[in-house]
Amino acid sequence: MSDITLYNYDMDENSYRVRLLLAMLALQYKPVAIDMFPGQEQSKPPMLALNPLGTMPVLKDGDLVLYGTTAILLYLAKAYDPAKSWLPDEPARFGDVARWLGFCETALAPAVAARLQAIFQAPGEDETLLRKRARRAFRIMDDHMTLRHFDGKEWFVGDGPTLGDLALFPSFALSRDFGVDHDEYPALRRWIRRFRALDGFRTMPGIPDYH
Repeated sequence: MSDITLYNYDMDENSYRVRLLLAMLALQYKPVAIDMFPGQEQSKPPMLALNPLGTMPVLKDGDLVLYGTTAILLYLAKAYDPAKSWLPDEPARFGDVARWLGFCETALAPAVAARLQAIFQAPGEDETLLRKRARRAFRIMDDHMTLRHFDGKEWFVGDGPTLGDLALFPSFALSRDFGVDHDEYPALRRWIRRFRALDGFRTMPGIPDYH
C-alpha cells in the first residue's frame, strides 16, 4: 500500500506529468495544492524545506522526498510498475527512453516556458524565440514519429507506451496555449490521439480532444 503525497499545481505541466503516471499506474495518493501563480508558494520556506530549488512538483512516498520531474517519474516506474513496461529493462530500449526524457528536459524546455509566458505572463526569454525553439523540437518529434509509422510503430520507443511518450505528451498536447497549430504536425496528432485512449489517462485544461 503506497503512502504517496504529491505537492503540485493543477495548471503546471510538470505536475501533470506526475499525476498522469500516477493515474496510469492506478496509484492512490494525497494531492496537496500549491499556489504557483500568482502565489509563488513553491518559493516560500515551507516548500523550500522540501525542495530547495523551489520547483514543482514534489513527491513524498513514506520517508522519501523527491523533486525533479524526471527523477519522480523514474522512481514511480521502478517502484510501482513490476511489468517494467513504462521503463524497459532491455538496454537499447532503456537508453531510448532515457534519451527522450533528456529531450523533454532540454529541447522542450522552451515549450514549457512559452506556455507559462502565454497564460501566466511569467518572466523569461523572448517569447518569439521560445516559440521558434519549441516548434523546432516538435518538428524533431513529428519527424521521428513519421519514420516510426513507416515501420508500423505507434510509440516513441518499442511496441508500447513508455515514460518517453508520457514525458513528451504534455508539451505538445498543451502547445495550443501558446499558439501552435497542431495541423502542422500530423504524426504527433495521431500519436496524442492514441495516448489519450490509454487506460488510466487523465486530461487537464488545454489538452485537445481530437475525434
